[in-house]
Order: sequence, then C-alpha cells, then structure tokens
Amino acid sequence: MDNLSSELNKLKIDKSKRMQPARRSKAPVLVLLILLVGGALGAVMFLRRSEAAPAVQIVRPRMESSTQSAVLIATGYVIAHHKIQVGSKIAGRVAWIGVEKGTRVRRDQVVVRLEEREYRAQYDQAKAAYDASQSRLQELQTGSRPEEVSRAKADVDRGQAELQVADAQLKRIQGLVKEGVLPAQSLDDAKGRHDSARANLAALNHTYELVRLGPRNEQVESARSEAARAKAAMEYAKTILDSTEIRVPINGTILERNVEQGEMVTTSFVGDRGAKSFVVTLADLNDIQVELDINQNDFNRISPKQPCTVVTDAYPDKVYKCQVDEISPEANRQKATIQVKVKFLQPDEDVRPDMNARVTFLEPDAKTTQAKPEERLFAIPKRAVLQRESGKTVYIVSEGRVQAKPITVSKEVAGDVFVSAGLVGNEAIIVGEELSQLKVGDRVEVSGSRSGASN
Repeated sequence: MDNLSSELNKLKIDKSKRMQPARRSKAPVLVLLILLVGGALGAVMFLRRSEAAPAVQIVRPRMESSTQSAVLIATGYVIAHHKIQVGSKIAGRVAWIGVEKGTRVRRDQVVVRLEEREYRAQYDQAKAAYDASQSRLQELQTGSRPEEVSRAKADVDRGQAELQVADAQLKRIQGLVKEGVLPAQSLDDAKGRHDSARANLAALNHTYELVRLGPRNEQVESARSEAARAKAAMEYAKTILDSTEIRVPINGTILERNVEQGEMVTTSFVGDRGAKSFVVTLADLNDIQVELDINQNDFNRISPKQPCTVVTDAYPDKVYKCQVDEISPEANRQKATIQVKVKFLQPDEDVRPDMNARVTFLEPDAKTTQAKPEERLFAIPKRAVLQRESGKTVYIVSEGRVQAKPITVSKEVAGDVFVSAGLVGNEAIIVGEELSQLKVGDRVEVSGSRSGASN
C-alpha cells in the first residue's frame, strides 16, 4: 500500500512548474524549410528535364534527274586511278626537296635532289678515260705524220749512201789484197762492213714502209673497241649523276611528301625508321574513280560503260556524271561481292581521294526516256518516310520544331525513295528510330546531318 501511494505521488504535477511557459525548439522549422526548398528545386529540375528537346538525326535531299531511271545505288570511296610512289635509282642523302603535299607538278619536274659530289667525281673520272681512248683512236686512224715519213725516207737514203761507201771500199780492198799490198784480213773486214750496210738499208726500207702505211687495222679496231667501252662507262656514270635529280613521271598532284632534307634514300625498303625507298607519292586527280563492292545478287544490273552519277558526302548538292570503267574479272568469295570502278567524266578540285561517295547506276539504254521532259527528283532514305492515311509524309526540322510535309514518291530503288513533289531541296529531314516517337510541334535538336540517300 505504501508503495502504491508513493507511485501516485510521483504522477502529481508541480503547480509551480505548470505555470511556466514551455520553450519551443527551432529545429523542426528549419528542417521543414529545407524540405520545401529542396522540393521546389527538384520540381524545377524535373520540369526543365521534361522540357529538354530530344536530339534527332537529319538528312538533306539529293537532287536527281529522271531522264534515266536508277537501277542500283551503292556506296564506295574515291580513289586515284593510278597512284605513283616515286623512288630513287640510287642511294644518297636528300640535299633539297621542292614540293609540299598538294603541290601540282608537271612531267619531268625535279622534286628532290640528292648530294652529288661522289657521283660527279666518278663521272669526271670516266669522262677523262673516254677522252684518252678517243685521242688514241684518232691517232691511229690518222696514221703517221708527214714529218715521220720524211724522216724514215731520209734514213733510207742514208743507208743507201753507207752501202755505196762500203761497196766502194770492198772493191778497192779486193784489188789491194790481190796485189799483196793488204793482208786478207782487211778484205774480210771490208766484206763485213758491206754486209752490215746492206742489212741496215733493208731494215730502214721496212721501217719506211711501215711508217708510210700507218698502223694495222687490228690496232685501229682494238683502239675503237676501247673507246666504245670508255664511252659506255662514261654514259653510265652520267646516268648515275643525273639520278641525283629525282623527277616525276606524269602531271599530277603530290599526295604525300615522304622525305625531309638530310634523310637517307635507298633503292630498297628498310622500314619507317631507316632510309626511305620512295620520296613522294602523286596521282593525276583528273583521272579518278569510285571503288565499290557490288553484291553478287545485284551484279546483273551492272554493265561496261554503263552511265551513272556520283555524289560525295562532302558536297551533296554536286552531282557528277560518270560511267563504269572497270569490272573485276573475279568475285570475292568471302564478301560475296564483285569490285567495280566508276570513272568521273568531269571531275573538279572538290573531289579528292578517300572521300565517301554514292553512285547511282542508271539504265544503260535511255531511248524510252529521252523523249520525256526532264523531271527533278529528290532522293531520300526510305526510312525517313511515314505512311499516313492522307498519304506519305516526312518530318522536317524548322526553327527547332517538328513539322510534317506531305510528299509524292515517284519510285523506290533499294533503300531510297525518289520524291517528285513536296520538297524543294533544302529541308532538314528527320531519320532514325526516334521518328515514330515524335509529333508535330515537338521541340528537337539536330545532332547530325548527312546527304540524301541511305547507306
């Protein structure tokens, strides 16, 4: 009982404390304010995010002519018909290079010079040897000089005089020996002098004939052969010297400058870090093609010299006339394609190698369409066209919003449609997966632009 009373007393309210006003905490108010501000900011961000314009991809219409019907559309790359890597005949160090990438050059124009001191010395040595051989040949062909012939004739005359003196002495001594005035030994000496004079005269006559006739034909021919050999060696040395000036073989444009002054050039490939095997790369940009891989199922639509048109992605408003120039004689088994090359008939400086290009192959025989007036068509991807109850429509972007534009489709080729009415050619037509989620009046942002037909 006492415990119960004590517990009840604890529950009694102290009147002195009951009269004091309670202190209110400020923390709940601050928390409430923070929650309200955060909620407002979140609502604003949500509204802004919900109003953000979605990004869409667009294409531009590509103008085509209807005088000839398209039978196939394919994409490829612009290439130079003949790309030439100009190399060197000799090894050497680059002393001068006179072109840059994009420089237009003419045939036989010097683009690189190598150091020539060593090769010029070899040429001078060969030229001196040739000059010497020529002088020797000319000497033999000319024969003996008149002075030499006169000298040989004088020697003969002198020999004859000596023989006459010896003959006279021999006769006198013979008489004296018979009379016993001189001994027999004197007669022997006289005969020896006489025989010696006769032999000397014969030798002088022979020498005179040789000098008068000149060198033998064999000597002349030998000298002539030696001169020809020296001339060939000189011409070879001149060719090597001329090779220090590297010239281009055709008119064209420099596509790549492969060496710099001071670098070594060799006649064989040694890699990027060593000597270079060629100095420049060039091509004639007036002779360019589009290289395409045509599916074997579509190959029956291609024929030699078939007319077609080309449009590059860089300049979708420019249409170039072309024709089929090369068809590979064999197919690619792995790709199931056949390589076809289309030649530009009138290229300009806007067409450059490695550009993306779209080729529209036309009907080879246009007899049925030549009588019809030319109709302007615009090619766009088939996936950009929406089918509505009222007809076919495309969505375009105008002032940042989606607008619908009804069109009239003239024909369809592969993944493209050709529009005969409804387009003027400068529209930004929406394509992509998000097309079905858009409606007229939606705000959008353009994320990319491409030329008219699909890939």
